[in-house]
Amino acid sequence: MSKKIVPAYNPLEIELRWQKRWEADGLYHSDIDETKPKHYALTMLPYPSGDLHIGHWYAMTPSDARARFMRMRGYNVLFPMGFDAFGLPAENAAIKHNIHPKVWTYRNIERMRQQLKSMGAMFDWRREAISSDPEYYRWTQWFFIQLFKHDLAYRKMSPVDWCPTCNTTLAREQVWGEDRHCERCGTPVIKKDLEQWFFRTTRYAEELLCYDTIDWPERVRVLQTNWIGRSEGATVFFHTEHGDELEIFTTRPDTLWGATFMVLAPEHPLVGKLTTPEQKSAVESYVQQAVRQTDVQREATDKEKTGVFTGGYAINPVNGERIPVWIADYVLMTYGTGAIMAVPAHDQRDFEFARKFGLEVRPVIQPAGMPELRGDEMMGAVAEYGTMINSGPLTGTPGDQAFEKTIEYLESKKIGRRSVNYRLRDWLISRQRYWGAPIPIVYCKRCGAVPVPEDQLPVLLPDDVEWKPTGESPLKLHPTWRFTVCPNCSEPAERETDTMDTFMCSSWYHLRYLSPKYDRGPFDPREYDYWMPVDTYTGGIEHANMHLIYTRFFHKACRDMGITKGPEPMLQLRNQGIVLGEDSEKMSKSRGNVVSPDDLVQAYGADTVRAY
Repeated sequence: MSKKIVPAYNPLEIELRWQKRWEADGLYHSDIDETKPKHYALTMLPYPSGDLHIGHWYAMTPSDARARFMRMRGYNVLFPMGFDAFGLPAENAAIKHNIHPKVWTYRNIERMRQQLKSMGAMFDWRREAISSDPEYYRWTQWFFIQLFKHDLAYRKMSPVDWCPTCNTTLAREQVWGEDRHCERCGTPVIKKDLEQWFFRTTRYAEELLCYDTIDWPERVRVLQTNWIGRSEGATVFFHTEHGDELEIFTTRPDTLWGATFMVLAPEHPLVGKLTTPEQKSAVESYVQQAVRQTDVQREATDKEKTGVFTGGYAINPVNGERIPVWIADYVLMTYGTGAIMAVPAHDQRDFEFARKFGLEVRPVIQPAGMPELRGDEMMGAVAEYGTMINSGPLTGTPGDQAFEKTIEYLESKKIGRRSVNYRLRDWLISRQRYWGAPIPIVYCKRCGAVPVPEDQLPVLLPDDVEWKPTGESPLKLHPTWRFTVCPNCSEPAERETDTMDTFMCSSWYHLRYLSPKYDRGPFDPREYDYWMPVDTYTGGIEHANMHLIYTRFFHKACRDMGITKGPEPMLQLRNQGIVLGEDSEKMSKSRGNVVSPDDLVQAYGADTVRAY
């Protein structure tokens, strides 16, 4: 009796055969079908800065498995894929390899597309979107113009991280290490004021704190809530001796009578005017030292307090007292107004500062059950609420009424008002880089900043540029590109040479997947009405405080402009966690600790790698 020969398992032959069959049959094509419930499954799209690694498979394979599960339950499932092709990762890789960013990016896209197809996922490749395609960034620019027309995009002078060797602005991702150095050349960065474009994310701060209609992980909600940083308190108007207004925000207006000095951020615009000739050298030296530190370093509670007296004074509006104005690095321009009233008896940082520099500590709150507070005897600040003391007309006000009574007093005297402050800042989108969507604005001496007419979009990114870093935006150095005419008056004008932050591209890519070939708008309204909102979104939690805030802001702003519908773009969010490399750090190309899936697929097949 002869033995039956079982053929060896040949994963490559089997998988390739079936993948071709699925593609020929259109098995994973997602079309509108009103007879079925829809399910829009979305996973974060990759940067085409190099090959895929196992970390990508770890993110995409479970998402694909769940999309398949929903399909098997009878849902009409949309599961698209594309490439976040503009921005820093692709450009830096191109610079490193001395290849034009466009050539490098599209070569990688072709490579990564084949890798993704080898995964055997149910991506509908007819819906692929690439953010660096003119057909895509035409609409990125269109969205910018809508935000500009609705006063949600504006330009202002702003301090930015600046590399004095490369002579260029650096995005947050480009500043490395505790010593805050440029990733390109290793030079320590400094702060520099530049004209920059912003989106008004702060206008939506309150709405961004509401998660009532979405199922998002608690950890993401906490991260975003802390990042947005809502605080209730009062805005109070101090003035310098010269008459300049010094606006401060405080969550403890009941302690106003205990303010014995003021502290400004070293970058505050009034520092120069307040500084006396005798203090000029010390102040300038301190400012240079302070701007080299990160906000985290400056806010550290265990850090020794440092500061310099400006020589100037301010007037406390509640009692008319003349109080000294200092600068200190623990006060930040990125929170509140960049100026604080210092109440050392009731704030520990102010207490430590006052003790170090011999400044008055004056208690103005007496908590119940505590011995009578005396400034010269206090061993630390007392932050509890209590009866107001040494507080002029409000002395004796009980602790449970102190906040409200002080607000009423400030408003009656027109020296302050109730207000809410947010840690969230407006979104800085300007980048002095080549590989990004050009900002569609022209500057005319007669008309000012004018948006490019919509029928002239896209403003194409030129290929013939000196794209390597030279210290200025490559578009600024192009011999002809920036010169144009004003759309309003036809006089000579110049284009904006900054490009947009790549997070702008990823704020709306889920909309372009709906109809990537549609040319009458950023998406086909019929596709939108059927598929949106995204039902399940998967990706890394590291995007909680940037992309995931930006895309929510973008949707809400577009809703108010009549472009999108509903309160949120994504109903459910799930984070897959991370894969660690051999060095126990997060697997990433920048760390050089990645494991390629290609060899594993070649040896064992995609199904084995997916299951693993």
